[in-house]
Amino acid sequence: MEELHKPVLLSEVLAVLQPKSGESYLDLTAGYAGHASEILDVTRNYKDSVLVDRDINAVKYLQEKFKDKPLRITNSDFYSAVLQEIECGNAFDMILMDFGVSSPQLDRPERGFSFAKEGPLDMRMDPTQELSAEIVVNHWNERHLVEILEQYGEEKPGFARLIARAIVHGRPWQSTKQLGEALGKYGRGGKTHPATRTFQAIRIAVNDELGEIERTLPLLPRLLKPGGRVAMITFHSLEDRRVKDYMKEVSGYGEESELTVLTKKPVVAEKSELFINPRARSAKLRAAVKL
Repeated sequence: MEELHKPVLLSEVLAVLQPKSGESYLDLTAGYAGHASEILDVTRNYKDSVLVDRDINAVKYLQEKFKDKPLRITNSDFYSAVLQEIECGNAFDMILMDFGVSSPQLDRPERGFSFAKEGPLDMRMDPTQELSAEIVVNHWNERHLVEILEQYGEEKPGFARLIARAIVHGRPWQSTKQLGEALGKYGRGGKTHPATRTFQAIRIAVNDELGEIERTLPLLPRLLKPGGRVAMITFHSLEDRRVKDYMKEVSGYGEESELTVLTKKPVVAEKSELFINPRARSAKLRAAVKL
């Protein structure tokens, strides 16, 4: 099948997870199987492995790709999937979480993730959920917009108020490009488009991305076998800070620690990868092992 998404930090993920023949694998953000394919090619253990994604488009792709394999594929957000696996008493040798937006989500205008292309104000990773970007930009009040711009877009309060006011006064918004072009008028110089942080904030709010991470991280040791490894890829400071703080906390109790950190510093992409996959430039990999 055609490769729809180029996985970031693939060789680095393989280096920290060190998959071995017969090991079980849980991919909580399987997407289009960029990492999963390589890992499962090594383990060959399909019956004890699980691929999870909240995007039904990705799930359909996975089902087709692995249709001849005894592999369990789940359409779910990763927090709900983790709760289900714990309830079933399952544990794995490897867990991977890649918090990035997939290339098909970004590249397909109809998904509404990018302001560079004409598309609906959507941004839902799960296309069946009710909350969308259209509801956020056309119906949330100015105070609520300021909050997400500060918290999720990391905008300064004054600029957040300026953008929130512009969104409210410009209603109704019809498309991603319309909103992006309007916000482009508030440029402050630099390489980053003025709409970048706003779109990030809206996307995080729509998908409850940080809340899902915060709820899931404390549960991961319960899903790892002794000696099991977990790897997590983040794409901005809000995600990475939560992963970093979590790993510091659970590995800081000496012999009573649940995990030992494998990456003293976050692993980032080599220049060779950045040349062929520019979207890897902000990716950071952290990993740990269960004692």
